Amino acid sequence: MTSKERIIAALRGHEVDRLPWCPFLAYWWESQPRERRERGQVAFFREMGADALLRGFTCAFSSSDVMGLGDTGYNVHDDLPGCSITRQERGGQQVIRYDTSVGNLEVTRSFSSAGDTWFVTGHPLRTKEDYKTLQYIIERMKIDPCRAPLSAELDDLGDDGLSAPLVSPFKKTPFQALLEHFVGTEKLVYDLSDFPSTVEETLAIMRERAREAVEISVESPAEAFITWEDSSTTNMSPTLFERYVVPDLNEWGSIIHRAGKMLFHHACGHVRNLLPIIAEENIDAIESISPPPSGDIEIWDAQRLVKQKVALIGGIEPVKLLSYEGEEFDRYIREILERTDTRRYVLANSDSCPPAVAERKFHRVTQILRDWCSARKV
Repeated sequence: MTSKERIIAALRGHEVDRLPWCPFLAYWWESQPRERRERGQVAFFREMGADALLRGFTCAFSSSDVMGLGDTGYNVHDDLPGCSITRQERGGQQVIRYDTSVGNLEVTRSFSSAGDTWFVTGHPLRTKEDYKTLQYIIERMKIDPCRAPLSAELDDLGDDGLSAPLVSPFKKTPFQALLEHFVGTEKLVYDLSDFPSTVEETLAIMRERAREAVEISVESPAEAFITWEDSSTTNMSPTLFERYVVPDLNEWGSIIHRAGKMLFHHACGHVRNLLPIIAEENIDAIESISPPPSGDIEIWDAQRLVKQKVALIGGIEPVKLLSYEGEEFDRYIREILERTDTRRYVLANSDSCPPAVAERKFHRVTQILRDWCSARKV
């Protein structure tokens, strides 16, 4: 089988020639030497004998930058009618300001040298009136087809793997975007109690725009899509998750499935108490199941909870990928293979990869997997 055939067959529960091995190189890849990065991830997957699953590297649309993501490489731009966007850097901090006729918003992002990434340290929505400003901005954001980056990725990939571009202009469902990028966990819970109608009115506007992006996406040549939900009970209760996140994913899944394509739900945190809910969603796979200490459930326990209703991707915990060496590392990978049902499963390191992980460990997983599959004809 080609890598693409192998991944798709595994996700759909069909027979495979061997278990797919799809490392997730987020954060690790950005720390690699320039000449390697210029050759591209697909070439690196080929070198290590792995199956390329490209998670959210691009999308099939371009959109106005409403979350301060202009430096991330996604198809975002500052063309936002009725709004002026300005950016300033102040010693490891970025301040992105949105000025409109109805109000102003300001988001602060800080840089982590350890993770080589930016993260929000000052959310833009601080008052009830700020929600109205965000509504004004979201209503005016531009979302247009933009297939060139995706087409280039698909051409590079060929049959050596599967591309799953991002499907939402907010990178995730509206509620999760509010929680992570616009409001913050604690304040959003208070706002839902203090002025629920304003919050839900904002969510309704965001949902309409997200649906536009989904409908544009399914017209592209991509065969699968992903949403960066980062689902976890560390920042959302099962009740809030079921009420505000699941309906959007179900609607997106319906649109995507009508086109004969797949939807992946990135759930990288503490998901044990969410899995029975996620298993009933209109999705095809849960991506980045994370064991402890990053998450709270081993991959084989997650399989028992979802009962083959959806495929699972993940299982190798990032901290252990980094810290385990020699025979301890080999035993760890073999334990995952021995205890995990190979049906509807894709082996991967979960969520991301610490920059300090030695390259030889990826090659070692490839060898262990091939020896194991050969012995068992899996």
